Formats: sequence, C-alpha cells, structure tokens
Amino acid sequence: MISLGTFATPPWNPTAPGYDGEGTAGGAMYTPLLVPKLSVTIITKDEESDIAAAIESVAWADEIVVVDSHSTDQTVDIARTAKARVVVIVRDWPGYIEQKNYAAEQAAHDWIFSLDADERVTPALAREIQQVLKAPSHAAYTVPRLTWHLGIWVRGTDWYPDFQTRLYNRKTARWTGQYVHEGVAVAGTLGRLTGDLQHFAYRDIADHLETIDRYTTAAARQMYEAGRRASLSDLAFRGPLAFLRNYVAKGGFTLGRVGLIVSTMNAHYVFLKFAKLWQLQVSPAARPGDGPPPV
Repeated sequence: MISLGTFATPPWNPTAPGYDGEGTAGGAMYTPLLVPKLSVTIITKDEESDIAAAIESVAWADEIVVVDSHSTDQTVDIARTAKARVVVIVRDWPGYIEQKNYAAEQAAHDWIFSLDADERVTPALAREIQQVLKAPSHAAYTVPRLTWHLGIWVRGTDWYPDFQTRLYNRKTARWTGQYVHEGVAVAGTLGRLTGDLQHFAYRDIADHLETIDRYTTAAARQMYEAGRRASLSDLAFRGPLAFLRNYVAKGGFTLGRVGLIVSTMNAHYVFLKFAKLWQLQVSPAARPGDGPPPV
C-alpha cells in the first residue's frame, strides 16, 4: 500500500547547503516541506458491488468522505467497515453537482480528489498525485480515464483518454453544470496527469443501452432549455459523423469487435440525443413543464 504519510513529514534534507546534521542550515532552522493533505470524496447510491474496491484504491489518502443517498443495499455498511480513514454521511439526493460540492465542503482538507464508485485509482496515478501534492503548480489537474468494457480496456474511440478534472483545490474550483456532463470550473490554471483512472462503467451491452437512454433524455432536455433545436441535417449526419470519428479518427478499428460496438453505440448516443431534442420541439407533452419531466 502506498502511504501519503511518507510525504507529509519529510526528513531533514542532508544535501541542503550548510546542513549541519542538527536541523540547522547556516545557523538557521531548516524548515521541512509541508505537503497538503488530500481528501477523496465519493458519492453513492446502491453501490455495494463497487464501493469496497473504490475505497481500497485510495486507502493511501489522508481522508475518504463517502456521501450516500439512502442506499437500500449494503453500501453504507461496507464503507463504514473499510480499512481506511472513511467518513460516511447519509443525506437526500439533490443532484450530482450539489452532492459533489457538498462532499467537498464536508472534507477536512482543501485538496480534493473526486472519485466515482465505479472508478479505481491505479498505483501509477496514486504515485503521481502524491508527487504533485509535494508542490502543486496548478489549481486543478485532469486525469485520463480508461474504461473496461466487454472484456478489454478501451484505448480508443471517444472513451480514451477522456480527460476528467478530478484533483482540485476547493478554494479555487467547484462542480458546475446542469443535467449531464457535470464538470469542475477552475479559477486558475489546469494541469494534466498521465496515470490512468480506471472506469468500470457498464456490466454489459444491455446496461450500456439503459444508460444511453437515460443520459440522452437528460441531454436533450438540457439542449432544449438552452435554446438548441434539432435540424434535419442534425438527424441525418451527426450520428454517422460520430461513428467515423470514433471508429476511424480515434482508432476504434484497432480494437476489433469491441471497437466496432463502442463506436456504433457512441454514434447511437449522438443520434438519439438529437432525435429526443426534435421530439421536444414537436411534442408539447414531452417538454419540461408541459408534461412528465424526463428522468
């Protein structure tokens, strides 16, 4: 296990100019580097199959804050019995953005790594985070996310490197967005890490399709409320162009059958999003406020 504590109180530097072996340099006290501590935040709802592995991947952190939305399975019990410094808070679900900001607010430390329950921090990424925290030069950092699907790591299509802003100082960064694709708004510079954040997003193709259905409904509603409208060319060309981008330009063809399936599913996502947007335009019952809201 990697321990962040090994960096928290570094020893005296025997190579410092004038170091005399007694904690002084040139007659003055030598001050060790103070490394910011890290809180990892995880928001959950019925994540019993994933939460233990997620926590284990960041057990080296100074603190792990789990904010749960009244899970009906064993998520909370598993989190509370984890062999790590875990704080569990149970509260109502206000939405992804509000819940993630709330989790950051409850953390004991300003530097936050936001982790989803279906994600894992690799040892390489953990070492890189620890190294960066010795002397942070940016207000936040992105990490490449690598998805496992249908038996392989998908290193291509729109899914990789899929940079996500996850390491940030809460004094200068905050989660923002609306219904889908929430992100971290940063008041400062943004750095980039190279270690992969593993993502176990879907159990199978059926689970993938269910997720696409939910997210495209929310995405269409978000576009409609922002004043966007779907044209005939959107419906005719955006899906095929998305397939070419995924399969050809972004290397889906190098991943065999899985690359073909993922590229097709990603194109289906784009088409369905615009088809649902068109439905909102022509069907008053489907519009937000005029009928049952999209789930």
